[in-house]
Amino acid sequence: MKNTSPSLPPEIRPGQSVALLKTLHILTRDGKLNQDARRKLKQVYHLCNFLAPLLAELAGRDFYLVDHGAGKSYLSFILYDLFLKERPEGQVIGIETRAELVANAQKLAATLAFERMAFFCRTVEAATTMPEIPDHVDMVTALHACDTATDDAIRFALAKSARFIALIPCCQAEVAAELRRRKNESFTITPFSELWRHPIHTREFGSHVTNVLRCLLLTAHGYQVRVTELVGWEHSMKNELIIAQKIVPETTNPSARNRAEALLASLNLENLRERFVY
Repeated sequence: MKNTSPSLPPEIRPGQSVALLKTLHILTRDGKLNQDARRKLKQVYHLCNFLAPLLAELAGRDFYLVDHGAGKSYLSFILYDLFLKERPEGQVIGIETRAELVANAQKLAATLAFERMAFFCRTVEAATTMPEIPDHVDMVTALHACDTATDDAIRFALAKSARFIALIPCCQAEVAAELRRRKNESFTITPFSELWRHPIHTREFGSHVTNVLRCLLLTAHGYQVRVTELVGWEHSMKNELIIAQKIVPETTNPSARNRAEALLASLNLENLRERFVY
């Protein structure tokens, strides 16, 4: 449903905080959308559409949503504004390592009286043991968390037994770097090395393998995994959305773990086992 107010762009949804959208520079001071903001808002809205039914499953009880690599906290604030501010339950926690962004988010939450939002300047590792976050959380998100930050968010989610995990990976460089480093050796081991002979293929294949390994890791820990595109490629090249849901607590899938180990071995990537198999 689109906003029907003549003073606001039709993309803005009913009841959204105009003050929030202006502070996030999604809306200009006179309530307009520029093209860059329109693309950004479309991405966040699409992600919200995927998360809405998951949040609906959490209705009626208090829950914790943790957003890792929160940055300017676009996702945290818009999720709260759209789905939580009119509900009596639900806590949103943003984790970010840049102190100035955390301070800005804290100030904005206070200004808007978004009382069930909190922001902390922590690494993912430090956030795993901080007392402000319970042993179990309900949802973990990571929007464009660069390189290994997505893997850190997965590790946090598994440590906290998250029911839902939503990831949009970005800039997966570690696997590509390892493929590149061991390329000459791989040529003598496996014909698969032709898949990353050329630098552009190394980058793209490394990115693809990274996300495949992440999906296998989540599956190995008993999650049902769905992979889809977030928005059209004309809006963002970082377009892959991974959604994982834990159906039965404590369930694992040894077969997925074995497939991940076999994939690492076949691609001469055993050095990365600690990151993708545990």
